[in-house]
Amino acid sequence: MNLRRDVFQAIADPTRRAILLLVASQTMTAGAIASNFDTARPTVSKHLQILTACELLEQEQNGREVYYHINAKKMKEVADFIEPFRQMWDDRFNKLEAIMKNYKPEK
Repeated sequence: MNLRRDVFQAIADPTRRAILLLVASQTMTAGAIASNFDTARPTVSKHLQILTACELLEQEQNGREVYYHINAKKMKEVADFIEPFRQMWDDRFNKLEAIMKNYKPEK
């Protein structure tokens, strides 16, 4: 059975978010990525498969090694989707802050 993975399901997992943070700064092999975690290499490999299937990571073959790097275009799509929600919550917190500055407790 081939499950279609959703980007937001993929980034819901803390290990996958950590992998994205690692690979955001530099291209890395699966072994180099796995060395940063206390889990079995097949587990990290499964996380890499999910991130690749969601197109958050891209693979590049270089000789015998496969290197993983961020798919900036897909990450931008995710960021663009989230931005209106971030703005909404910023506005709400700014309004709350303004109310709290003017709040005078009854004595």
